[in-house]
Amino acid sequence: MSEKLPSREQALQLLRENQCPEEVIDHCKAVTKIALETANALKERGFKIDSVLVEVGALLHDIGRSKTHTVHHAVVGAEIAKSAGLPDSVVSVIKRHVGGGITPSEANKLGWPEDIYVPNTIEEEIVSYADKLIENSKRAPIEITIEKLNREQKVEAAARVRKLYNKITNLIDDDP
Repeated sequence: MSEKLPSREQALQLLRENQCPEEVIDHCKAVTKIALETANALKERGFKIDSVLVEVGALLHDIGRSKTHTVHHAVVGAEIAKSAGLPDSVVSVIKRHVGGGITPSEANKLGWPEDIYVPNTIEEEIVSYADKLIENSKRAPIEITIEKLNREQKVEAAARVRKLYNKITNLIDDDP
């Protein structure tokens, strides 16, 4: 890959420099563990995956939570990543990880800049998928996230999360 990605240590340092709470860092580490397990399982199935991007993207996906704990942490995090000079691939993982993706009309309602907020690459999908399997810093069934989204009247987001979950699990368990 031509982009210079930070190391795991540099990514963790960036979270700390931005005053990310320790529980957010623990969450990011837990997401990273699942993301890397997922990337490795897909690699075993013949997929070409940039594991370094998956690791760094997963570690930094919630860097915006250093400033806000709302859905806006995706856009705020992307701005922090850009300011830190991180490659576009990392910025994209950060801005596309929430809710299984945010549609253009949802982004417009949120007042976000016009952009793509839906995971576009397998690496972005892996990080978004792994994030939905972690509650705080513990692995949790996907149903927990889906039920929470449904309770919050975010039915479309719940459907996107389910679709992404099914896509990744089907790729991993790809039985003929």
